[in-house]
Amino acid sequence: MDTQYTVGQYLTERLEQLGLRHLFSIAGDYTIEWINKHIEPSSIELVEEVNELNAGYATDGYARLNGIGAMCFTYSAGTLSAVNAVAASYAERVPVVVINGAPSIQKRLTAQQTGFTYHHMIDGETDLNIYKNITAAAIKIDAPELAPQLIDYALTQCISQKRPAYIELLEDMVQQPCSPPVGQLNPLKPIPYEQGVGQSVEKIKQAIEAAERPIIWLGAEVDRMGLHDQANALIRKLNLPYVTELISKAVFSENDPLFAGVFDGQASSDVTQALVNESDFILGLGVWLSDINSLGQSVDYDKTALIAWDTVKLGTYFVPQVPLGNFIDALTNQTINCAPPCAIPAPSAQPCQSFSGDISYQGFYDFIQSKEYISDNVLIGSDASLNFFGSLLLKVGTPRGFVAQPTYSSIGYIGPAATGMSLAKQDHQRVFIFTGDGGFQMTPQCLSTQTRFGLNPIIFVMDNGVYGVEQWLYNAEIFSSDQPFFDSCILHQWDYCKLADVFGCKAWQVNTYEDLNEAILGALENANTPSLIQVKVPAKSLPDNAKWKKN
Repeated sequence: MDTQYTVGQYLTERLEQLGLRHLFSIAGDYTIEWINKHIEPSSIELVEEVNELNAGYATDGYARLNGIGAMCFTYSAGTLSAVNAVAASYAERVPVVVINGAPSIQKRLTAQQTGFTYHHMIDGETDLNIYKNITAAAIKIDAPELAPQLIDYALTQCISQKRPAYIELLEDMVQQPCSPPVGQLNPLKPIPYEQGVGQSVEKIKQAIEAAERPIIWLGAEVDRMGLHDQANALIRKLNLPYVTELISKAVFSENDPLFAGVFDGQASSDVTQALVNESDFILGLGVWLSDINSLGQSVDYDKTALIAWDTVKLGTYFVPQVPLGNFIDALTNQTINCAPPCAIPAPSAQPCQSFSGDISYQGFYDFIQSKEYISDNVLIGSDASLNFFGSLLLKVGTPRGFVAQPTYSSIGYIGPAATGMSLAKQDHQRVFIFTGDGGFQMTPQCLSTQTRFGLNPIIFVMDNGVYGVEQWLYNAEIFSSDQPFFDSCILHQWDYCKLADVFGCKAWQVNTYEDLNEAILGALENANTPSLIQVKVPAKSLPDNAKWKKN
């Protein structure tokens, strides 16, 4: 064993090998030795965040674009503050690594045997036990000889399952000697049930050939498992129109002539709803069903094949242990005689809008789209809010250019996620974020980190003074009546623009479309700090595709 090689060095090198370029962290005495001695000299840039929740969201946004993200906190008081963010990453299958600096073996034994309490400690097992529920792997490094195997196991599970990993690094383990890494870490390949793959491919092939109006429904698993090339090859071979979910929006460029819109139940465009409803066979590849992904509409399982979570389902047909990648490759290799692709109807012509006067929710999104601010170098982020509806219909030309959290839907996610997105994006790209005022009030400190590191996302805060989406989910009738909002949905009014003075960035308050245009032009010129645009909209204004719900 090379006594010069240490546990802290091992963990750092493995993270570098996996492509980590930034580590989101909050200072803590149980982590400071690893950071000072191993992260600071490494190729990994330390991103000092303002709190653990923001750091967790930033790590998630980073990992969605970079392929992996990591955060580092001190024991319990730090790490337990990130539980909500990590739970979201688990639910949405985002590969993030939580490194938890922990008290030494000596401190743990002293606490157990004498009752003497060290700061941040509960019982020495609390953090590990909690994180076991929201990670693909949760390990504790308390023996240097086992550190390489434990670290490799946790990181391999993270990149294989595309879910968080938790590594509890005791402070006295950092400089302990261990063997250096051997080889590279690679995702584990799922073991397919070959007979099931063959049977399923034949079943789906027959369904495609029998259909007169088949379409493809692309889901998030295509993106999470890195199956873009395989899925694209199948689409080109079949030459069929495809739709996506909200969570998989822009998995490919939405400029693709075969792209037919985002299907999200009654929130979809009329064209997309008609295409899906009139189709007699839907091939769902990696689709993750949820209430937010199917608003107001049920899936017809008799005409919809769902290949996801290593299973194939069509009506009463069910076969497990069929990985999506294996299925796509096998189907692509078949000779399939399918019907000519059904034409994708052109969207209904919209009346020419003058965009004058006060801003409405729908008018805001129409303005953004019509002015072509969403160019092919723009990445879009949308928070769990009424912005899900507006952003759903924006045309995003950048492949993998849309970030949202519709499955877990934690309000306040997207502001800090923009920090991670801005660090992971390509140099020529720009990040646009759409958030409600309620969500932004939860995590506004993201502006501090973004300003500190010279990041330049443009953050649109839709200021309607209410938790609009919460009111809409429970009782949408209020938006079209004289009834007041529930008291619990009414926000305390902030002067959001003054946050620019606090954090050192730039901000605009806009009340009209003329104001909005000037603010966007100013924000686009601001290259060195975030730009906050406070958009005043009436409390009862809704995007058009949210008006179908009456109660």
